[in-house]
Amino acid sequence: MRLMIIAALMLAFAGAASAQETTPGEVLHAAVVDVIRPNMLRLDAGARGLDSAMTALCAVPSQDGVAIAAQQFKQVVGAYGRIDFLRIGPLMEDNRADRLLFWPDRRGIGLKQVQAILAEEDATATDLAGLRAKSVAVQGLGALEFVLFGTGAESLTDATGAFRCAYGQAIAGNIAGMAKEMVAGWYVPGGIADHLQSPQPDYADYRSETEAMEALVGLVSHGLEGLRDKHLLPFMASDGGPAKPKLAAFWRAGMTMAFVRANVDGMAELVARSGMARAVGEANRGLDNSIQFEFRNAVRALDLVTLPVEAAVADDKQAAALSYLVLVTGSLQAMVGEQLPTALGLSVGFSSLDGD
Repeated sequence: MRLMIIAALMLAFAGAASAQETTPGEVLHAAVVDVIRPNMLRLDAGARGLDSAMTALCAVPSQDGVAIAAQQFKQVVGAYGRIDFLRIGPLMEDNRADRLLFWPDRRGIGLKQVQAILAEEDATATDLAGLRAKSVAVQGLGALEFVLFGTGAESLTDATGAFRCAYGQAIAGNIAGMAKEMVAGWYVPGGIADHLQSPQPDYADYRSETEAMEALVGLVSHGLEGLRDKHLLPFMASDGGPAKPKLAAFWRAGMTMAFVRANVDGMAELVARSGMARAVGEANRGLDNSIQFEFRNAVRALDLVTLPVEAAVADDKQAAALSYLVLVTGSLQAMVGEQLPTALGLSVGFSSLDGD
């Protein structure tokens, strides 16, 4: 009798464990509905607020107007940080990823082009159509950061900064337009959202759940690689060389680490809410907890970096936290880009280096 009770309990536990397993269809649906679309809407709302703030500032220049525009800019940077790694569909169409944020720009090409527009007062840059015809480097968040926080930004408080403000207003309108287009792209019937959630053999993008899952997992794996290689290592000290904080994104606005945190939060949210690491078999059931643990380690490291980036890299403890964050991104990339695909039965050898 006792053995029968134990056997019944074991079967009950096994059934409960099986019931917890997430299916690929559920993962793909949750990724689109619970994560991607809400974050696109958040960017759209922030971008519209930024557009309005820049319009108001240009109409009535003031210190308060500059402060409001700067705050709206920071909200958009945070919102974009959560989707920067979602490099499929609307973000990759029409060069939107580069037009929103031309990065990295190690040779300062974009900065020189923005400075030239301001110095020459190129009127074509103040018109939305004219701006969109120009280099991607002068159309997005990097360009607007210089307008609001770069050399000469103090002119925005009065009429002497009229051209600078008009250029910034055009950039904000361009960003808002792209955010609106991306929302539309993720909601259009028969578009990427439908294809990703319900792959079909005759689709050109996602012909099976396996392909769709590979794309989804690849977003996080590529994202972790990009976070480390584009947004951390370029400004950190290495091989005996000094740190170069001015190679950090958004250092003028003091938003470097906020952008990095938003990037980490966005990827952690996609993994957790989609349940991609819970769609594995019993033998790999602990992988989800391991990935979540490492994401929490990344957040703990970020919590230790409290100074502006130029001061953080000069502080031993905060520089060490940044180095630890780099290690954590490597660990996460191994889990998400190698262990997870294997556990999910995705294509053999699939990794973040296999391309888009």
